[in-house]
Amino acid sequence: MSDLLGWLVITDIHPLITSCIFHYEFEFIHPFADGNGRMGRLWQTLILSKWHEVFSTIPVESLIHRHQDEYYLAIRQSTQQGDSSPFIEFMLQMIFDTLNEVLNDGLNATEIQILKLLRKQSMISQDQLAQQLGKSKNTIERAIRKLKQLGEIKRVGAKKTGYWQVLS
Repeated sequence: MSDLLGWLVITDIHPLITSCIFHYEFEFIHPFADGNGRMGRLWQTLILSKWHEVFSTIPVESLIHRHQDEYYLAIRQSTQQGDSSPFIEFMLQMIFDTLNEVLNDGLNATEIQILKLLRKQSMISQDQLAQQLGKSKNTIERAIRKLKQLGEIKRVGAKKTGYWQVLS
C-alpha cells in the first residue's frame, strides 16, 4: 500500500486514468478483510473530486451500483490479463455515461443514441436497436422502458407492426 500511495503522489498521469488505476490496484492489493470495494471507490471519488468538483456530487459508488456485474467482470479481466486496461476502460465508460446523464437531463449515452435512431427509423425493433448500437437486448429494453417513463417516446400500434414516436 505504501508503494501505491507513493505512486499516487508522484504520478503525472491524467487524474481520470490515475483514479482508475489506483482503484484497481487497491482492489488487487485487497488490504482489508472486508470493505475493499467501498474503500477503492471512495479513493477514486476523492482523486476525481480533487481534480474537478463535479465528482464530489457524482460519487463513484453510484456509477457502479447499476453495473455491478460488469464492474466485477472488469476486475477479473484485468487480473487475468495482468494489467488494469479492462478496468480503466470500464470505469471511464461509467464516468462518461454518468456525466452525459447529468448534462442531458438524466439520459445516458445509450438512451440518447436510441432517440437519434428512433427519429430516423421509427419502425426499428429492439433487436435491431441492440444490433446497431452494439448493446445487449436487456440494455435496450431498460433504456426503452426509461424513455417511455420519462415521456420521451411512446409506442404507436402493435409490438410487431407499430412504430415509435419520439415526443421530445
